[in-house]
Amino acid sequence: MNRTDRLLGIVLELQAHGWQRAEDLARTFEVSKRTIYRDMLALMESGVPVMSSPGQGYALVEGYFLPPLSFSADEAVTLLLGADYITRSLDAQFQAAARSAGSKILAVLSDERRTQVRNLQSRMLFVAMNPLEGDTRPELLWQLRRAILQQVAVHLDYHGRGGSEASGEKTARRVDPYALINVHQTWYLVGYCHLRRDVRNFRLDRIDHLQILKDTFILPADFHVQAENGDERRVVVRVVFDPAVSRWVMEDRNYYQVAAEKRSDGLLVSLLVRQETDVLQWLLGWGGHVRVLEPVSLRDRIRAEAEIVLRAYATEQKV
Repeated sequence: MNRTDRLLGIVLELQAHGWQRAEDLARTFEVSKRTIYRDMLALMESGVPVMSSPGQGYALVEGYFLPPLSFSADEAVTLLLGADYITRSLDAQFQAAARSAGSKILAVLSDERRTQVRNLQSRMLFVAMNPLEGDTRPELLWQLRRAILQQVAVHLDYHGRGGSEASGEKTARRVDPYALINVHQTWYLVGYCHLRRDVRNFRLDRIDHLQILKDTFILPADFHVQAENGDERRVVVRVVFDPAVSRWVMEDRNYYQVAAEKRSDGLLVSLLVRQETDVLQWLLGWGGHVRVLEPVSLRDRIRAEAEIVLRAYATEQKV
């Protein structure tokens, strides 16, 4: 990164995050603290209103913003494609915001650049699968976003699946909502479940009823949605796929897959799951082309499921 780009990056970093120490900026831009000191002096001399304070570092004077940026064709297309994806995938509130953002991006482009961008945009497309009718209700997303921002607890009726909840029995839950995650067009709520006394993931399409409560909560200082989502997966599953289907397994990788290794007898795939039922249906879908190495309990479960299927067809033949 040249110095001009770094100076712009520093201003953007201060504008986005407020007070930053010299060592933090040095780490971000992979330079020495001495270089950051020189850069800050250069910004001040050029008229950028930078404040400094011992122990806090540097910040921009409140109310200062950079003038409108000029986008390259690739930058503008990237932002517009992202806005287009949101209008196809999320609820009405975000759709309206995405359309408005797209219009503002186009408005600041020159006529020549706007033509280039429209030309590229017309030749690129992200296709989002439309959820089934009645899947995730837009008002549910809106209510949960509101609860997350206001840090208030929610009450929900939830259909659990897997483990002791394999029957899908509905339970009443009180949850402190921390975050929302979208995985393959399916929304999940991450929050502290008072019933289970732990942080849990809840599929939104399994929520029958949701009520926002008046009780507030404090978000744990060490909570990070990516870390929490990964920490729940502690069960290691190792399976071997026949060579005949190895290509297709790699083409459509499972969400829980963490490693794959080609062997003489096929493809060894390692998965990290929260519970065995996370991959049970997926493994059954491969029929006799997959063999579970571990855990043994999952092998027994698949054998039991196969026997149930066999009995169902045997009964059908007798009828």
